[in-house]
Amino acid sequence: MQNSRVVGQLAKREAFRYLFTTMATLVIKSFPDELHAKLKAMAAAHRRSVTQETIHLIEAALASEESAKVAEAPTSYWATRKLLPEFEEALKAGAFSGGTDSTEIISEERDAR
Repeated sequence: MQNSRVVGQLAKREAFRYLFTTMATLVIKSFPDELHAKLKAMAAAHRRSVTQETIHLIEAALASEESAKVAEAPTSYWATRKLLPEFEEALKAGAFSGGTDSTEIISEERDAR
């Protein structure tokens, strides 16, 4: 009785592990033969299985997609705000391109008082 109980507990643990720790499966229907041949050749060149090569390519594509989204995203409201026409004209004329730090200008102005 004790032995069958232990076996039952082990079977439950194994079933639980199988159900909740396996990886997802991806099935692609109507995958073109030409594309599969290219993928297979690429995998062989990189010494990977077709599955490993596919995972690597998908990871790379998703990473580049995420980095492109980050690059496209505006940094802040202030970076993309609409300027008043007089400030926009001054900016185009190069009024703010002196390279002087605003904290230095404020300090000099306070010291002059």
